[in-house]
Amino acid sequence: MGRPQMKRSKEIASKELSPSAESQPAVKPEKPVRVLFQEYSEAFVIAVILAIIIRAFLVQAFKIPSSSMEPTLLIGDHILVNKFIYGVRIPFTDARWPRFTNPARGDVIVFVYPVERNKDFIKRVVAVEGDTIEIRDKKVFVNDKPVDEPYAHHFANSIEPRSQGPRDNLPPVTVPPGAVFAMGDNRDFSHDSRYWGFVPVEDIKGKAFIIYYSAQYLPDIRWERFFRLIR
Repeated sequence: MGRPQMKRSKEIASKELSPSAESQPAVKPEKPVRVLFQEYSEAFVIAVILAIIIRAFLVQAFKIPSSSMEPTLLIGDHILVNKFIYGVRIPFTDARWPRFTNPARGDVIVFVYPVERNKDFIKRVVAVEGDTIEIRDKKVFVNDKPVDEPYAHHFANSIEPRSQGPRDNLPPVTVPPGAVFAMGDNRDFSHDSRYWGFVPVEDIKGKAFIIYYSAQYLPDIRWERFFRLIR
């Protein structure tokens, strides 16, 4: 009589240890299409707002369309520009905030083209406010001292006479307050401050700092230029 009772006890214990149907995790109901659409829409709107903020105040991408900055920048280079380093312009004022530094000699800058303000130009700062710049037979002098410019290249051999223009010879000029004198690294094929004057600091959009992609024609991608710092 003892054995059947023992078997009965084991069966009860086995049932008590096995999970009941009520303890099983509930199946999570699927979200309605309307809720999913709302969540994706909110994520998309937030992403767009963040992209607008980043583009307006932090970093902006540009593509190099001409040879005026060769060999530093080639046609088809895609670059990023630091927009907050010189301070972001406060709307309806000339003030910039926060201003970490001022444009300095050697900086590669993107700015509003003074002649056609719907266009952006990229050049290198050669002289800043208060500097006196002069060009003698293609050699740049700032404050009557020759400037070492390892980035500057002259692809044309001829020297343009002083009477025919300022490309190779420019009489001394002093940069006014709130402006810079900018030139392309490709000195023989660059339309810059030698021809149309100074760049107002308030028109500078930012400092170019890196190449993130480079290709003039697909599929000829210039992989070696990816993530190259701009100096």
